[in-house]
Amino acid sequence: MGNTPNLGRKTKEFFLGKSLNLGDSSIFHNLSLVAFFAWVGLGSDGLSSSCYGPAEAYLALGQHTFLALFVGLASVLTIFVISASYSQIIELFPSGGGGYVVASKLLNPTLGMVSGCALLVDYVLTITLSVASGADALFSFLPLGWAAYRLPAAVVGVLLLIVLNLRGVKESVTVLVPIFMVFIISHAVAIVWGIGSHLGNLPAVIARTSADVSTAHSQLGLMGMVLLVLRAYSMGAGTFTGIEAVSNGLAVLREPKVQTGKRTMTYMAVSLSVTVMGLILAFLLHGVTETHGKTLNAVLFEAIAQGWGAPGHVFVLVTLVSEAAILFVAAQTGFLDGPRVLANMAMDRWFPTRFAMLSDRLVSQKGILLMGAAALVLMVLTHGSVELLIVLYSINVFITFVLSQLGMVRHWLAAPKGEPHRKKGLALNGLGLLLCSFILITVTAIKFHDGGWATLLVTGAVAALAVTIRRHYDKAWGMLKKLDELIPVAEADTDPLPGAEVCAQGDTAAPGYDPACDPNAKTAVVLVNGYNGLGMHTLLGIQRLFTGEFKNFVFVQVGMVDAGVFKGVEEMEALKTHIQADLDRYVHFIRSRGLHAEGVSSVGVDVVEEVLKLAPDIRRRFPKAIFFGGQLVFQSDTFLTRLLHNSIVFAVQRQLYREGQPFVIMPIRV
Repeated sequence: MGNTPNLGRKTKEFFLGKSLNLGDSSIFHNLSLVAFFAWVGLGSDGLSSSCYGPAEAYLALGQHTFLALFVGLASVLTIFVISASYSQIIELFPSGGGGYVVASKLLNPTLGMVSGCALLVDYVLTITLSVASGADALFSFLPLGWAAYRLPAAVVGVLLLIVLNLRGVKESVTVLVPIFMVFIISHAVAIVWGIGSHLGNLPAVIARTSADVSTAHSQLGLMGMVLLVLRAYSMGAGTFTGIEAVSNGLAVLREPKVQTGKRTMTYMAVSLSVTVMGLILAFLLHGVTETHGKTLNAVLFEAIAQGWGAPGHVFVLVTLVSEAAILFVAAQTGFLDGPRVLANMAMDRWFPTRFAMLSDRLVSQKGILLMGAAALVLMVLTHGSVELLIVLYSINVFITFVLSQLGMVRHWLAAPKGEPHRKKGLALNGLGLLLCSFILITVTAIKFHDGGWATLLVTGAVAALAVTIRRHYDKAWGMLKKLDELIPVAEADTDPLPGAEVCAQGDTAAPGYDPACDPNAKTAVVLVNGYNGLGMHTLLGIQRLFTGEFKNFVFVQVGMVDAGVFKGVEEMEALKTHIQADLDRYVHFIRSRGLHAEGVSSVGVDVVEEVLKLAPDIRRRFPKAIFFGGQLVFQSDTFLTRLLHNSIVFAVQRQLYREGQPFVIMPIRV
């Protein structure tokens, strides 16, 4: 039994890796992503949409396929407009947060919450759809009898991605680089060869486009033709998903984050635009038509490689396998950005604050597990049906796009007229708002009765849950603020504490005064989480129940390194400074009343683990130490209160009990 913890630790380290050292000054540099790796980890979602986005738009035109040139140009324009507007968001919000933070800061917190909920549902769909599409593509190369294993394979794919991401952001991205590069190279060859070998047909394509416009005009009328192009443009809206990923994941980028983020946005915009326009032009040049049982991209690649012989078959196979693989890689965006959005919302108390915590691998472990679990449930419920998932997909991301663009428009309208980039920003974000609003309305109308209503219903349910959680936290926060009213009352009472005559020597009011300490006297070790009413209630409760028993006080505070703190060295130093200031106030409070006091601090991702590291030294110095911790007690103990409030004190108590160390919990009713 004694080896069980070691075995468990070794198993965990084998799958997830060893704990990372927060004391390493180079940790932020080592874990951050340069623009290239960010392009791989965050850009794969957008690039993977080229596997189905352009094809959906092309097929939506029916017999008027040559109108696809206009759809392609409109798509490229939209990509650059959205990318450029998100580059502005990166400049305005260099700490990251994307659509959630933009809507929260520039519109209002409620709209920010709606934007965040839409993103969360969208990222779950990103994971599910990407893995399901990858499984479909993979099993299209295997014997038909293997089809029954497609869903189990998709489930395994999600589980593998969960494990990869629990190991850490950089590790999960590095593993996927070869897959990403094979996709880029194979599709670049296909597009360049597919267009280059048929450049002689380009005048004919232009002439045919002109003729097709005339035919469409005569058959549909001007308005009908415009509506057809706009419908096809909207049907290819999946092409634009993933563009917002960089602004959401800015925290994981290499310093300087703004420049790295903007460079990554450029990589994404250029690569996606070239791929989308290149595929549509290649569709036209090769006269590609829908073939049962094959994707439009597969038909195109076979047409391009026709006449290459055996190398052509290998090229088609490699290219299609790379498409299947990139879809798996695209799910990585959901795992990178979904937990990040969830953590930001948790820090604002829209969701349980535990989702802002980091693991010892410095990732949002609970967020990764939640996103993965939700994707697994959705995968099983839909049986991995790509057709159904595509219907559910792409609506939510445009809710976020619209709110982000609206927030930026409001920002530029409020900016001084002399602001250098005001006119440019207003024009860019205004155009982005119009484009995204049109796509959102059109896609919702087209897909609503086909299952789009389910996406909106789920998003609404998540938003309702967020409102319920926020109300509870606001109520609890109000109760805690009432506890703080005790602080000025306690500070005003400067009488020596019971037992002070044992240790008191000299002027207790003198700055830096520290009464002599008897290490063998009884010592109260008080766990605090800041200089607040909760800590003061705990301290005074000890004095009330154990009058004059304790001659020494040791205050222990652990700084929680969560997603809000783990952004850079400055944030870490600010946390340490804040902790020391809180401890100094407790120490001064006790010393000024004639008793010995000192503060002990640490920073980490696990409060329980950090306290257990500090406890042995405290017990060595003060053999008669007794640990104390305050615990909030609500009038009614419900599932919601247990879910939303941590039980760290109980966890510390259990661990110290195992070591034979007494621990007293002081209940504080609110």
